[in-house]
Amino acid sequence: MSGIYIHIPFCKKACHYCDFYFSTSLRNKGALVNSILSEIDQRVNYLSDKSIQTIYFGGGTPSLLSEKETFLILEKIYKLFRVSNDAEITMECNPDDLNTEKLKELKRQEITRLSVGLQSFNDEELIWMNRAHTAQESESSVKRAQDKGFENITIDLIYGSKFSNPTNWKSTLNKAISLNVPHISSYNLTIEDKTKLGHDLKNKKENAIDEEKSSELFLEMIDRLEKNDFVHYEISNFAKEGFFSQHNSNYWRGVHYLGLGPSAHSFDGESRQWNVANNSLYIKKINEQHGHYFEREVLTEKERFNEYVLTSLRTIWGIELDYLKKNFRSEFTEGFITQVSHFIKQETILKKDSTYTLTEKGKLLADKIASDLFA
Repeated sequence: MSGIYIHIPFCKKACHYCDFYFSTSLRNKGALVNSILSEIDQRVNYLSDKSIQTIYFGGGTPSLLSEKETFLILEKIYKLFRVSNDAEITMECNPDDLNTEKLKELKRQEITRLSVGLQSFNDEELIWMNRAHTAQESESSVKRAQDKGFENITIDLIYGSKFSNPTNWKSTLNKAISLNVPHISSYNLTIEDKTKLGHDLKNKKENAIDEEKSSELFLEMIDRLEKNDFVHYEISNFAKEGFFSQHNSNYWRGVHYLGLGPSAHSFDGESRQWNVANNSLYIKKINEQHGHYFEREVLTEKERFNEYVLTSLRTIWGIELDYLKKNFRSEFTEGFITQVSHFIKQETILKKDSTYTLTEKGKLLADKIASDLFA
């Protein structure tokens, strides 16, 4: 089974922390959708397995698509690929888009999973982030979706900003739990150079992220959510049993996927490619007979090994020794066994049978540990 990701690069406003590719002008939205339809035709043979288990509309803000635009994309995918009857079809949404009519549209389109970008329940923090919704809309949008029959809902939260402290973070987590959603994705705020926050940090209008405080909030989140029957199945993701994100889990487990739209990435097991991150150029190149709208790299064995270590270590499935032995030369496996023994002694990695996973202590150092285990 494979997956398809569609990047919809439009937003109403530019969030001050976001460095994903998007545009706040909707002028080319229709032309871009037509170009995505053309890209599907052009790349129909990219995936060796045309059986599709997951479809994911990300962005940007894909809930800005009209019903017709979403329908045209799904119609084309269903025409050219074998989409599973129980496929997980996710739509990222902003709370302010989820009015009653929009939810009816999403139901008609058979969207099975909503990813709602709440980020915070604090109005002051939402204004600071430059979000387009209020705290009240955060809560009411989820309840409206549930009333319309959506059960598979995930919400996004951000922690670690200057507004975060142990007291209000506990309140945020309690509010999120009270919404009765089966999945929560929560990310430590990072300040990227090319964002408004990055500019303000450089000009000393904002302070750097307090990593010690973020670690405290992270551990509080693990404790509180696990006590409420959420499984911490990836560093930033928590879900009730049966509600893990199939699409993202497939990313982390090396399943092949096709990425469509500006800046979208694709992976076929041997190579990665990524589309140009420019709406006008993407539209232009897609519609040229020999337009070159992407870059491609063939992954070396070392790169494939390092990528497996990085993504797998972040999950509850961990690094499997049998997988290493089957897919990589013995020198890679032997080097890993030598290196990982240090982290087992430090109690940051737990070895159970032939699988290696992070301990709670190790989760605070996930990226550093992974880089030390690279070939």
